[in-house]
Amino acid sequence: MREKIEFELERLRQLLATHRELIATCREREPTAIELSALAMLLHSFYTGVENIFKRIMVEGDGEPERGEAWHRDLLDRMATAKGSRPAVISIELRDQLDDYLAFRHVFRHVYSFELSWEKLGPLIFDYSDVHAKVTAEVTAFVWQLPAAGK
Repeated sequence: MREKIEFELERLRQLLATHRELIATCREREPTAIELSALAMLLHSFYTGVENIFKRIMVEGDGEPERGEAWHRDLLDRMATAKGSRPAVISIELRDQLDDYLAFRHVFRHVYSFELSWEKLGPLIFDYSDVHAKVTAEVTAFVWQLPAAGK
């Protein structure tokens, strides 16, 4: 499991590196419609990658997948909670921050790109690097608690 999670973390690092220049540009000026679409895809890809990590931990570590209509929310909550001998994967603070990205994921999947709003997207973009760093740090700390062979 450790190697698979580390691979996903590397993919998230590549995602940030690919968009770093665009994020910096948006600190100087409001993005164009095309740039806004690219930023929306960035946020969607980021949360999808984070969720992939959480699903792997749950299936391989906890032994059971989330089910039901609210499984995305349940998965996020579950990662902030210890289960049996597994410690919490992320802090409550990070869970609360990721909740905003989960909410955006839902919006992204249900609106047309021309309906996106920079006023709503901007705060997520400007917090993205910090949230990404917290995800990397907290998930890495969790992974290094696993047995060397990985479960």
